[in-house]
Amino acid sequence: VQLQASGGGLVQAGGSLRLSCTASKRTLSNNAVGWFRQAPGKERQFVASISWNGGSTVYADSVKGRFTISRAKSLNTVYLQTDSVKPEDTAVYYCAAASKAYGGSDSNAYRYWGRGTLVTVSS
Repeated sequence: VQLQASGGGLVQAGGSLRLSCTASKRTLSNNAVGWFRQAPGKERQFVASISWNGGSTVYADSVKGRFTISRAKSLNTVYLQTDSVKPEDTAVYYCAAASKAYGGSDSNAYRYWGRGTLVTVSS
């Protein structure tokens, strides 16, 4: 599976961005997908995950109520809607696919990783 994250950019605090994660070479219909982020000088952290059919989602406390993860009906694209963004949301955002139907917050559960997309939130 090859994953590509897109949709990042510069946004003012309080604004919104929608990130997309698209798979190629095979579908994600049986895979959980997660979003992670890494800010400069910091460790990678979990943001959100969604189960294979979209029926189960998990969020980091820091984004709960502001970010929404979803997947398209085709199940081959996963979105991360980021609302009410804050400067501390600035990071490179990565999407990853697990080899199982449920992934959770543990990065070790994710086998396939895409190249990230940079989100910069200005104050």
